[in-house]
Amino acid sequence: MPAATGNSAYLAIDQGTTSSRAILFNEQFDIVYTAQQEFPQYYPQNGWVEQAPEELWESVLNVTREALAVATERNLSVQHTGITNQRETTLVWHKDTGQPLYNAIVWQDRRTSAYCKSLSVHEKLVQQKTGLKLDPYFSASKIRWILDNVDGAANLAVSNKLLFGTVDTFLIWRLTGGKVHATDVTNASRTSLFNIHSQAWDEELLALFDIPASMLPEVKDSADHFGQTAPSLLPLALNISGVAGDQQAAMVGQGCVTPGSVKATYGTGCFALVNTGPSCEINHTGLLTTIAYRLNGITHYAVEGSIFVAGAAVQWLRDGLGLIEKAADSEAIAGQVGNEHGLVVVPAFTGLGAPHWDPQARGAVFGITRATTAHDIVRATLESICFQTHDLVTAMSSGGIRPTILKVDGGMVANEWFCQYLADTLDAPVVRPKVMETTALGAALLAAFQAGAITDLNQLAEANPCQRQFEANASDSDREHRLTQWHKAVKATLLMAE
Repeated sequence: MPAATGNSAYLAIDQGTTSSRAILFNEQFDIVYTAQQEFPQYYPQNGWVEQAPEELWESVLNVTREALAVATERNLSVQHTGITNQRETTLVWHKDTGQPLYNAIVWQDRRTSAYCKSLSVHEKLVQQKTGLKLDPYFSASKIRWILDNVDGAANLAVSNKLLFGTVDTFLIWRLTGGKVHATDVTNASRTSLFNIHSQAWDEELLALFDIPASMLPEVKDSADHFGQTAPSLLPLALNISGVAGDQQAAMVGQGCVTPGSVKATYGTGCFALVNTGPSCEINHTGLLTTIAYRLNGITHYAVEGSIFVAGAAVQWLRDGLGLIEKAADSEAIAGQVGNEHGLVVVPAFTGLGAPHWDPQARGAVFGITRATTAHDIVRATLESICFQTHDLVTAMSSGGIRPTILKVDGGMVANEWFCQYLADTLDAPVVRPKVMETTALGAALLAAFQAGAITDLNQLAEANPCQRQFEANASDSDREHRLTQWHKAVKATLLMAE
């Protein structure tokens, strides 16, 4: 790590699905201060998920100003910021006025399921070029929906009056006062429009989705110069020096910079990624091939498994069912329930992700009896997230990558019962890092890399050592019994979706 000089700090802007945070890291990459603000989600129809762009923007502006005020109070010198963001969420705005044409369409949104199905004959083409499935999850079909359904949008696009961006691009554009329209390769790789082999927007894919190239941002390295913040917005002028989608940023924050290293982040959803190095081979086991990061023009790739609902299932227990008062309550409750409860929860609230990829699937609870209690449902919900992770790791193994240790992060891993059950389910050690805010840490590390404070990947790996390791101690028979129940429940859920 770089030698301390006393008062330097890095700001990470972590724009998530349900809240925005600004986190100050000192030059040893310890957290100095965190500002956080939640913002609403909107559900206009079944399977639709939206956010108001101005509410999202205001939340980012507020937390950034708060963190910088603290930096000033503490005499910290902040010159560089990194941005990490919810991926795939799609915004389209007017090039001249800066006004969004429609709400942000969130990554969870499934409104384009029928449209994606109509393009199914092109699935192999999309997967070969992008490493992704032809699925509503990704940005391209969301852009197409806006162009087709917002009055005047298609004409504005043809007239070169519209800009598209994932959340990072929207924030860069706003933070620089409209001077920079850019993204990084990790976010670009989640649009279904970016060729991960040629590292460029793909003309054939643009034609397939009928999206003008003029709408698309410039694509940069993950550590690069993305402009400077406008003087009128913030008390300090910051260099935007690092950008990565949240899951790739978490890879960096976990130090997963060598081929074969695996991390899983448990936020609203769960995303497990394994670093595959500079080789790019399209995965055919129900997982995605994506870009992990690009530094100094050298690209590292990853294989990714996506679970749409993880922490969101705990929110459902709290807000939807009222079974817990706060998320942390789930830990004690799960520990009070025995293995014989017999319930299986399949939290397919917005479809099932990898390795099933069924956008029509919906949640189900199996095994309810007269003796079933609220506590049983809480435990079974936590178990379901472990079982989904097992499916991802199994798919990785069948693709030739056998993870032996899983590095975990995200809000859910503060739950020690969950981490232990995850290790038992995977029959492998689960490692929790010193800094669990790995997404924000990754953004800060990328900014430090661009600033020259970090010069090689080994330093990234050293930035976040292990805080605790959970060892598997379940019996093989119990593990297999519960997984068998889970797979039967998933099969039934998929049948119901047909």
